[in-house]
Amino acid sequence: MFHVLIDTSVWLDLAQDPKQAPLIVSLETMIKEKLLVLLVPRIVLTEFQKNRGRVAERAKKSLASQFQQVKDAIRKTEGDDKTKKKVLEYLDNMGHKIPLVAGMASSTLDRIEKLLGTATPIEINDRLKIRASNRALNSKAPCHHENKNSMADAVLVETYFECVKSGKPGERYAFVTHNKHDFSDMATDHRGPHPDIASGFSKIKSLYYITLGDCLRRIHPELVEEAIWENNYEPPIRSLSEVLAATDVLTDQVWYNRHKNREWAIAHGKLKIVTFKEWERGHEEGGFEYNQTHIQDSVWEGAVRAAEAKEEEHGKANMGPWDDFEWGMINGKLSALRWSLGEEWDMLDT
Repeated sequence: MFHVLIDTSVWLDLAQDPKQAPLIVSLETMIKEKLLVLLVPRIVLTEFQKNRGRVAERAKKSLASQFQQVKDAIRKTEGDDKTKKKVLEYLDNMGHKIPLVAGMASSTLDRIEKLLGTATPIEINDRLKIRASNRALNSKAPCHHENKNSMADAVLVETYFECVKSGKPGERYAFVTHNKHDFSDMATDHRGPHPDIASGFSKIKSLYYITLGDCLRRIHPELVEEAIWENNYEPPIRSLSEVLAATDVLTDQVWYNRHKNREWAIAHGKLKIVTFKEWERGHEEGGFEYNQTHIQDSVWEGAVRAAEAKEEEHGKANMGPWDDFEWGMINGKLSALRWSLGEEWDMLDT
């Protein structure tokens, strides 16, 4: 079994890169199958909680800012107005996806927090603080940069070393960080640890990694490749124009079905066609319920023409009739799409 300490920088970077989703899946599986145990110092939990809100917000703002910059540049660029209009329309559609992409970051942060919760936090004791302080006083990595406070990093690596020393025979350990400038040997090979901390690592028991993928492949390569293969397909996020077009079709289908119900009611004497004068008189007397017992002839004629137009637009075969299940699916799809556009659930007005 591997005991793995993952630096906060790695966790936060995972949340910002949707392509790293297979690594989250691999971690979840390895923990579940007891191939891997997370070492989680209290300082990592604190830094993660401190920065998760910033990461989620930055994912949203960064995309929005980039889209706006591109749109502004296109507007200022000389060229064919029709082409520019098409490009701007495309970017508007793409902009509709920004909240969804930002939502993916928040979802990943939630999954990471759940993973961190599988481990008992490692508290910082005075012994660790003294060792970390000695690194800082002697300008030893990760405290070897001038004008930079790296005490938190020193505490992190000393916590890892103490876990390795107190480990049982046969147990293996790994330290994973993206903070190469503080922990890695930048002069020779950034994939290896800095000489000041190199004595705490080895080729078998205690391993050093600057990518989580390499670490997980060392533990179980087949599992990682399987997760990458399964997550290789990313369902496309629909553009705003696609959502609106689908909503329009479903709205027409719902309206058409209601129209055909009225047609059946008229044929069976349950709904009577009346003139405008008859409608006015009946309405004043309180005897007519709008479109329930009577309908104006002009309104009905307009509905018939509209229904014929919808048949021609969508094809009569796409306008029903439907059984109860199909009818429920159509109403459910329309409700879901309208909800995504800001309407309340079950908004089925036509």
